[in-house]
Amino acid sequence: MRPDLSPAVLAELRRPRPYPAVSILMPTHRREPDNTQDPVRLRNLLAEAKERVQADPKVSRAVRIDVLEQLDQALAEVDLVHAEDGLAIFAAPGEHQVWSLGRTAPARVVLSDTFLTRNLVAAHAAERPHWVLAVAADKVVLWGGTSEKVTEDKDHGFPLVRVFDNPDPERQEQIGDTPSTFRDEATKTFLRQADTEVGKLLAAAPRPLYVVGEAAALALLDAVGPIAREAAAQLPHGGLAQADAETVRKVVEPAVRAQAEREVAESLARLDKARGAQQYAAGLDELWQTVGEGRIDRLVVEENYRATVRDDGDHLVPAEADQEGAREDIVDEVIERTLDTGGQVGFVPDGTLADSDRIAAALRY
Repeated sequence: MRPDLSPAVLAELRRPRPYPAVSILMPTHRREPDNTQDPVRLRNLLAEAKERVQADPKVSRAVRIDVLEQLDQALAEVDLVHAEDGLAIFAAPGEHQVWSLGRTAPARVVLSDTFLTRNLVAAHAAERPHWVLAVAADKVVLWGGTSEKVTEDKDHGFPLVRVFDNPDPERQEQIGDTPSTFRDEATKTFLRQADTEVGKLLAAAPRPLYVVGEAAALALLDAVGPIAREAAAQLPHGGLAQADAETVRKVVEPAVRAQAEREVAESLARLDKARGAQQYAAGLDELWQTVGEGRIDRLVVEENYRATVRDDGDHLVPAEADQEGAREDIVDEVIERTLDTGGQVGFVPDGTLADSDRIAAALRY
């Protein structure tokens, strides 16, 4: 229910669609009793979306039938039993997509000529996505990970599998000189191919990379190319090229947690430096203006910060969700705009930015 949000996937999501491109967003819940209302809320939002499509005079009969069918197919794919913190359903003529979000989203239905992606983008950034490369002499497996799980990735040329030539049994019997697997040229060539493929992946979809394998495999990968040396961490642990997802997740979890702590420290240091250079902004109202000017170099947000506001023309003012003009996902808008203008986004634990109204940024100028 959640493919990888690579730059290519995001670009495809954001391209213009024939009207109506329907976006349905809602908060979901992982546990009882909160999750008992999720099916009801989903049915209500789906009914609202269908009513708006049916009542829209700009939608032809053929398109209306198509989009309603897409919404029904999307509903059948929703898995609320394994829900996370939010849900996004996108439907347009000839297509539909269902996304589970690791960050909550306000309940809404939007008909437009593009899908509403800002909650999806913000959720993806908050999950600290990373890659895991499991290396063995005969197999290299790629995993896409978040702070909660890893999933094998088969869309970027992996897994790589090598079939060994049979060694000469008579020679082994006579002189017992079976060569080390990690010293022969075929293995070097095999791992060099893995290094090249991962290099292409990181250029297209940069994330922290964790390389796991027995020590000899890591040493050889170091020798044949730069990727392993540039990884966030190398973890000597054999057998993971044949392991299941949960085993891989448990092995890399301490390194992922340590990397997150380093990123928090780097974000706070960057803010301190920006403050000293008078290239610093804090608070949602001030950042809403600076992000619109494309000035944010690094945005730092408390992990669970949400705010509902209304734009009165000069400032953002607190609002209730049911007020006219209320924007429930303004923080996600700031995150998406920052990423769209080439800025970086970092998340810190709640309470870290108490003196900055929970959100701050280092500016370009």
